[in-house]
Amino acid sequence: MHTWHWHNWEGLPYLTCNLLELWPHGFFTQQFWPRSPQELTNVLRPEASAYRLQQVHGNTVLTPQEVESELSTGGTDLALADGLISEQPLQALWVASADCTPVLIGDVKTGQVAALHAGWRGTAAKIVPIAIARLQTQGSNLDDLRIAMGPAIAGEVYQVSVEVAAQIGSTIISHDDPKKIVATLHELPKSPLFTDPEPGRVRLDVRRVNALQMENLGISSEQVAIAPFCTFQTPEHFFSYRREQEKKVQWSGIVSNKGVGCRV
Repeated sequence: MHTWHWHNWEGLPYLTCNLLELWPHGFFTQQFWPRSPQELTNVLRPEASAYRLQQVHGNTVLTPQEVESELSTGGTDLALADGLISEQPLQALWVASADCTPVLIGDVKTGQVAALHAGWRGTAAKIVPIAIARLQTQGSNLDDLRIAMGPAIAGEVYQVSVEVAAQIGSTIISHDDPKKIVATLHELPKSPLFTDPEPGRVRLDVRRVNALQMENLGISSEQVAIAPFCTFQTPEHFFSYRREQEKKVQWSGIVSNKGVGCRV
């Protein structure tokens, strides 16, 4: 059973998940706005170095070293990507979200972590499988991964076009016909699709699609937790771009540590 816990820092609430208890981490609420990831790292692990991105709804995943290299050669303030993977202990990785899914991953053996921003476009581009493949190149085994998907817009209130549903569904169903993809999605146990009264529209559970992508990789449901909170339906804690049409975010972060047998 996956459990989620509320914590308070100076009276401000944030969430953690028991699956990630080995790592300082948090899914922070709108009450922390507009604090920066650097400030929020002080809540989790003050001595860690904070890394963030300029998110572009893609599937590029970078290491902190790659971020620093890109910034030193590109002359920009932030690297363009939607995922971060640690290389050593005490790296705090951050992603921002306002309806999209924040995905935090930890490896119980290596101690390394990943933080991903998975909206429908990133999910359609398979950012989570791409990040997991990259973790494997850094020595991770699938069985050792623990994954938590934080507060995001829930399927029952997230209206999309049938074309978007087919695009995202093609990541888990191999078929050329968009209509067949959507029909097959509807038939799945715990389907990621809900009906919508408007013609040509459906409701889409993006987190469920990510879970199915991981299931297809061979990751068990015991390794994956989904937060029981919808950003759109929980205005007291979370910003929702679809609800407010404001460019505000909440941050989610995780700090890498040393592997098994080591103490940080």
